[in-house]
Formats: sequence, C-alpha cells, structure tokens
Amino acid sequence: MLEVLQYSFIQNALIAGILISIAAGIIGSLVVVNKITFLTGGIAHSSYGGIGLAIYLGIPVLFGATIFAVLTAIIIAIITLKNRTRIDAIIGIMWASGMAIGIIFVDLTPGYNVDLMSYLFGSIIAVSNEDLIFMSLLDFFIIFIILFFYKQILAVSYDSEFASLRGINVKFFYTLILILAALCVVAAIKAVGLILVIALLTIPTYLAETFANKLSSMMMISSILATIFTIIGLIVSYIYDISSGASIIMVSVIILTVVKLIGLKR
Repeated sequence: MLEVLQYSFIQNALIAGILISIAAGIIGSLVVVNKITFLTGGIAHSSYGGIGLAIYLGIPVLFGATIFAVLTAIIIAIITLKNRTRIDAIIGIMWASGMAIGIIFVDLTPGYNVDLMSYLFGSIIAVSNEDLIFMSLLDFFIIFIILFFYKQILAVSYDSEFASLRGINVKFFYTLILILAALCVVAAIKAVGLILVIALLTIPTYLAETFANKLSSMMMISSILATIFTIIGLIVSYIYDISSGASIIMVSVIILTVVKLIGLKR
C-alpha cells in the first residue's frame, strides 16, 4: 500500500486533501454556526458559471471559479441583507443561472471535450502543482482573515444584535463570511466537486460540535476530522477504484453515524 506514495499524483492528492480539509474545517464551522448552509450551496453551484467562463476564455479554471464565486457571494449578501423573506427563491435562481451560464460557455468553447463531471463530483488525483499553490494561498488568506478578525467574526456569528451594539459592522462581516465560504468552495472543487462540497463543510463540523465548547476549538477539531475523512476516503477510493469525492463523503457519513449511535447508547 505504501508503495503508491512514490507516485507524484498520489502525493499531490494527499497534500491537496490536507489543504482542503483545513479550509473546510475552519469555514465549515462558520457556515454551520451562522446557519448559511443553503446560501453556501447556492454559491457553490453558481461558481460553475465561473468554471465555464474560465474554459471559454482559456484562463485557469480555479481562478475563474474564484472570481465568479466571490462576486456571487457579494451579490447574495447584498440581496439577503435587504430581503430575507425570499432567500430561498433568490438562491434557487442564482443556483440555476450559474449552472446554466457555465454549461453555455463550455458549449461555446471550440473543440473542448474534457469531462466536466470532475468539477461536479471531484477528481483529487488530477490535482496539479499549480492547483496546490492556489490552494495554499487560499488557505493562508482564510487563516489570516480568521486570526485577524476572530473576535468580530465570533460576535457576529453568535449574536449579531449585540455585535451591532458594540459598534461592529455586522453587514461587512456577514459579507466577509460568505466570501470566505466562496473561497473554500473553490478550494474544494478538485477534491469532492461542487455537488458534494456542502457535505465536506458540514459533516466534520457537525461531529466536532460534540467535542468542542467554543468556535476556535470547533474549527481545529473540524479540520482534523476533515483531514482524517479525506485520507481514509482516498485510501478506500484507491483500493476499490471508485470516485474519490464520493468515497470521502461516504466515509464521513459512516463515521458520523457510528459516533452518533455510540453517543446515543451512552
């Protein structure tokens, strides 16, 4: 089993898995605490428009997806802050339109015949050195922002009214959280794809809540759990020759179920 580590694509997959897990653990905690899972799902699927646009323009796919996802996050933040009564409809529209834009741009790209399923369901073994650099930069940016604004983000996440009374710009930090979620989604595209990314953000965090009593602990435990799930998922994927993204998520679900059942028995 260990002999497979000599292959560069396996090494890249492991490194990418760790980088993505760190981001997923940190941002997943914010997504769950702020109850914006559905909004993050909308951003994830809308970012497919950026993938299609990047392919059409011949620019790096992750770069195009990042720009599109961040713009989508800002638009969603502005709309939801002004009109919370129709959030579900708004997200549904942006979700569908983003996917449609991506498909149309891919169809308009001459001679492009690469399987787009890898962007929907992930293909971590296809991660390149350039992708690793991109993921590393995103991780550093996310960690820097969290460390620098931790107190403000903590206040906004748990009690936005109190945070506003303390002079914290709630709208700014709400938008910032959505932007960070968008960046995390882009980082996870290669691992589990846009369809399964929400599971990677929420399952480790849901499990981490059992062991954590504060947000910082939840972030660290979630990152560790996400790393464990990813590595085990990659091993299972290699042994049984199945999709890596689906394998990672199923490992996460199985471990979560087992832990919760043990907790219920106790």
